[in-house]
Amino acid sequence: MEPSNKKTYMLVINGKPEGPFNITQLKEFKIKPGDFVRTDAMDDYKEAHEVAELRQLFGFKKQILIQYYGSFDQRLLASALDVFLVSGVCVVMIFIASQFISNRLATISITFSLFIIIPLVNLIYHVVMESGAKQGTYGKQLLKIRVCDLEGKGITTTHAIGRNLAKIFSVLTLFMGYLYSFFNKQQQCLHDVIARTLVVKDRLV
Repeated sequence: MEPSNKKTYMLVINGKPEGPFNITQLKEFKIKPGDFVRTDAMDDYKEAHEVAELRQLFGFKKQILIQYYGSFDQRLLASALDVFLVSGVCVVMIFIASQFISNRLATISITFSLFIIIPLVNLIYHVVMESGAKQGTYGKQLLKIRVCDLEGKGITTTHAIGRNLAKIFSVLTLFMGYLYSFFNKQQQCLHDVIARTLVVKDRLV
């Protein structure tokens, strides 16, 4: 079925409403999913991907509108809580294990193994929790933030592994990769940009 050119849309161009334009003219403008449009029947402007007719004609996918992104301080506090939790569990487990070992050298070796065990357990913990139903670690859950893809959907285990391994780039940049969130409108850290993920909250808390 051919689209009717009788229906017209106002289109926001460079911050100013222009038009009205028919479908043929909109195609000439090569509108994007995030462009704002409005018909006489609409109460307000909507992004093009929100309009069923335009999704069908231009092949746009309807995106989940995310209103709030997890802030840097929320993410930092969640990370601190998670480090405290993981480190505490590992230390307690190593302490219990050391009680059954009489060899002093072996005890010292087990103690120093915490420097390997804690980061490894932390990685597994983040992957399992972020790809799970709650979409976040216990720290994130307490702060009411979660990890999702760019469409607001939960991430897979493979995606979570990639996201957490990408954190090495946020660290290798002298932690500037974390501060990048201050200059990103979606408050993504460098590893989020690489993994194409977001940290969001569903409402203000």
